[in-house]
Amino acid sequence: MTRRARVCLILEGSYPYITGGVSSWMHELITEIPEVDFVVYSISPKADQKIRYQLPKNVVEHRDLVLSSIRRSRRRSPDKQKLFERIRDFHTNMEAGASADFTSVAELMPAGYYPYRDAFTHDVGWEMIAAGNHRHNPVYPFSDYFWAWKSAHDMLFTIIGTEVPEADIYHAISTGYAGLAGAVAKIRTGKPLVLTEHGLYHKEREMEIRRVRFIRGYQRDMWIKLYDGLSRLAYQQSELVISLFEYNRRLQIELGATEERTRVIANGIDIERFSSVERVHRDGFHVGLVGRVVPIKDIKTFIAMSRIVKERYPDAEFYCIGPTDEDPAYFEACRTMVKSFRLEECFHFTGRVEVTLYYAFLDVLLLTSVREAQPLVILEAYASGIPVVATSVGNVGELLDYDERFISPSKDPQKLATAVAYIREHPNEMDGIVARNRQKTIRFYDRREVFKSYLEIYESLRGGQ
Repeated sequence: MTRRARVCLILEGSYPYITGGVSSWMHELITEIPEVDFVVYSISPKADQKIRYQLPKNVVEHRDLVLSSIRRSRRRSPDKQKLFERIRDFHTNMEAGASADFTSVAELMPAGYYPYRDAFTHDVGWEMIAAGNHRHNPVYPFSDYFWAWKSAHDMLFTIIGTEVPEADIYHAISTGYAGLAGAVAKIRTGKPLVLTEHGLYHKEREMEIRRVRFIRGYQRDMWIKLYDGLSRLAYQQSELVISLFEYNRRLQIELGATEERTRVIANGIDIERFSSVERVHRDGFHVGLVGRVVPIKDIKTFIAMSRIVKERYPDAEFYCIGPTDEDPAYFEACRTMVKSFRLEECFHFTGRVEVTLYYAFLDVLLLTSVREAQPLVILEAYASGIPVVATSVGNVGELLDYDERFISPSKDPQKLATAVAYIREHPNEMDGIVARNRQKTIRFYDRREVFKSYLEIYESLRGGQ
């Protein structure tokens, strides 16, 4: 009898410790493919995080690697001189945007060997660091360059030196450190690697780095180049690179993914669950946002928009629907903002709730995020029969048919409020738009078809094992 397939899911900073978005999709993927055994290999910023999901029965193993941990070596490299020469050559080629040989680096750095100290005490390693400082860091002290280099590379060494779980297929759910772990797994085991990107990891990290003021000069450039290089590496090593929509697929190809190995698989939702929501009219005008109360969702812009709408429509009520405990400081700042705008009586933070209870009566759903890929909440709203206003992020333009009446730049509460007002004041027109969006979602975004595609990919890559 054929053995059950074993797929190792490699995730960074998400499932099973963070809820929403990618994590929810990951949980559904595992649940909807019960004929596959999954290993969850999570890469975390800190130890002892609380697991937020009940792991399905077909999760047969869960390993958590703390990225910042410093580990004791159990093995040595068979040839340190060659190893550090290969690392130097790899850096040189990556910096030049040329093809870089990572395979020999991984082969010369066996599982159980962590060259945290050897990297700068070996002659080749030290010369590489000194030369890099001379080229890129002439203004700031050498110590700044050295500690930035060591901080970045210690995390890379932790990933490369850690033994990967056994599996038939490795499936990384981003580039970055997860993609690096996937590349190492493929090289060491010879098993295929699949990569799915919901957003574009290197672009997201670059945005974050450029907003942080204390990362300056070459330190900023180094981190940006690092994440760019990790993405290129993951694309090169993957048998299949999956994106959620065509625009991102083209960007992956520009950064080195082989076009023939790329594929678009859109996100999907539980059509039966959301299309069966019974809409019930409720007096007043009800505007909601479904999402975690965290900066990336830009709840503050939703609050500012609420103030504008409230002044125009006194019967308006606003609902921020989602967990409030992931960033307590941001949540408190949002509550303070609500009070300062005197919206306490009409603005509601619901916490974790069953969202369909709110989809039953909301008149408008907002998405105010500053970064998204293909937001599932838009599809959920469409299937439930709710019009949507959203910021122009990720695949929002395509989902909203590029209708500028309902699309706003990020952090523009006035434009969002204008869109909300249009929906209220044109009910007959909105009925037609809502009906078309509902049918489009039911036809093209059924998650059962999405997960069927992934099962077919796993079966194809596994072959006759």
